[in-house]
Amino acid sequence: QVQPVESGGGLVQAGDSLSLSCAASGRTFSDYAVGWFRQAPGKEREFVAAISWSGGSTNYAASLKGRIAISKDNAKNTVFLQMNSLKPEDTAVYYCAASRWGNAGSYKQLYDYWGQGTQVTVSS
Repeated sequence: QVQPVESGGGLVQAGDSLSLSCAASGRTFSDYAVGWFRQAPGKEREFVAAISWSGGSTNYAASLKGRIAISKDNAKNTVFLQMNSLKPEDTAVYYCAASRWGNAGSYKQLYDYWGQGTQVTVSS
């Protein structure tokens, strides 16, 4: 099975950009769709973005579209999430997850393997 491992979180200021990485451990991401989710304190885990197993299809949360971009490098076995114009409300733990279904779904129930998360804090 594949184990996603996130990195790249940190403390940034409002308006900054940040790139998160999700590396695959154990197996490659080439057969999996990969999604990003986030969870703020006291809130449900919510969908951010997803990319299909081939990288040919992407899906974004409507509220974030235009500020984020997901990409997949199968050769590097890594998925990236680029976030721009960050806002304090983007503060959350960001999770990467892999889905055997292969398509860029937005429901967390579709995802089989989850990383431990990386904290993103945006100060005003």
